[in-house]
Amino acid sequence: MTASHFVPADDIRLAFSDAMSRMYRQEVPLYGDLLDIVSTTNERVLAADPALRAALSANGELDRLNAERHGAIRVGTAAELALMRRLFAVMGMVPVGYYDLAAAGLPVHSTAFRPIDNAALSRCAFRIFCSLLRIDLIADPALRDRAGEILARRRIVTDGALMMIERFEAEGGLMAEDAEAFVLEALETFRWHGEALVDHATYRAFHDTHRLIADIVCFRGPHINHLTPRALDIDAAQAEMVARGIRAKPLIEGPPRRDVPILLRQTSFQALEEPILFREGDDAVQGAHTARFGEIEQRGIALTPAGRALYDEILADVEAARADAGDYQARLAAAFARFPDDLETIRRHGLAYFTYARSPALGEGPLPAGSPEALVEAGHLVATPITYEDFLPVSAAGIFRSNLSGAAESELAAQSSQAGFEAALGASCLDPFGLYLDQEQDSLDALEKPIAEGAGTPAQ
Repeated sequence: MTASHFVPADDIRLAFSDAMSRMYRQEVPLYGDLLDIVSTTNERVLAADPALRAALSANGELDRLNAERHGAIRVGTAAELALMRRLFAVMGMVPVGYYDLAAAGLPVHSTAFRPIDNAALSRCAFRIFCSLLRIDLIADPALRDRAGEILARRRIVTDGALMMIERFEAEGGLMAEDAEAFVLEALETFRWHGEALVDHATYRAFHDTHRLIADIVCFRGPHINHLTPRALDIDAAQAEMVARGIRAKPLIEGPPRRDVPILLRQTSFQALEEPILFREGDDAVQGAHTARFGEIEQRGIALTPAGRALYDEILADVEAARADAGDYQARLAAAFARFPDDLETIRRHGLAYFTYARSPALGEGPLPAGSPEALVEAGHLVATPITYEDFLPVSAAGIFRSNLSGAAESELAAQSSQAGFEAALGASCLDPFGLYLDQEQDSLDALEKPIAEGAGTPAQ
């Protein structure tokens, strides 16, 4: 079978993303309200800012805006994590970044499965933040063994989905009929089930240890615990949630509102309490579980290691004020005065990544020799900021904690274990910084040789 007969991975990912959005809207109707809020506020922003609309259109981001979303799942074992890697590979998604959340009091570590090239991101930027339970962080040996027994018995992927994964791996792609079957079968892995795998006493034991552990261990599989549309003005979206009576979390995670958005800002509505049936012999007992919610994100520019170090330093200075939402926001805004808030200063200081292209004003003439900096200053090159496509561990932890009321806030006594995570994954996690640097360098390499010789973002 030739590759030309296979459905492109981007198309499979888009079909899966749309199917998951429809499923989650049925399972969590409030998510539909969230989509409406984001769509409405985005249109207001674009109507009020024609320059932003033009810039998004020129960068290929306008078409992907309303379709863009990410989801989050949690798996329990190395085998489950490796299986998720294989499943998402069918959709052209690879593991990018390693996130250790144990320091924030969450017994998991994570990666993001996502597309990595510009064309794929423009076609469908859907991504999944996937967390693996660190079963070693369950302090009670008996409970730790019980978790292992429960997880060892469950199968999180249908026979049909596994068949399509194996066919993809053997043949290098899927035909149209198989691609449709894959989407339908893969969706079942992430569907919500209202019956737990355990009795209520077992659930309560895990719940009292950490709610995240109960959510991972006690159910049939890694149900999607949130989906996230992309907003252009997260503050307006947050205000609209409150105006509609939706219980929004009090703090927007990430940096403060800025003229030049950086990295990622996130908020959510509070997780819903949902009815659950617990097994009690031949009978079932009614109970409840709280885990699933709706999230909104606003993406800014990708920072270099130097920019990220400055961001982390500033954030660490104000984290102590997090308990007081009002004071925290004021402190955050004041602290981030240290971070430049205009694109040219950010670029000149090497704090963020940019792509470079010939200025339309140059016409058809040759590009003069010189460094990127000199050619931008002379108006011969146009620098465009690269959008941040990844996540922030502190923000992810903040979102998770706010939707797991009662979860431990203290740090867990654990060493970061990227090597262990990658061994479970069966692959290395790509370095996000390297991907952004490659994107910047590729834009320079596409220009004439003189510019390529002077390439590179300063102050790495």
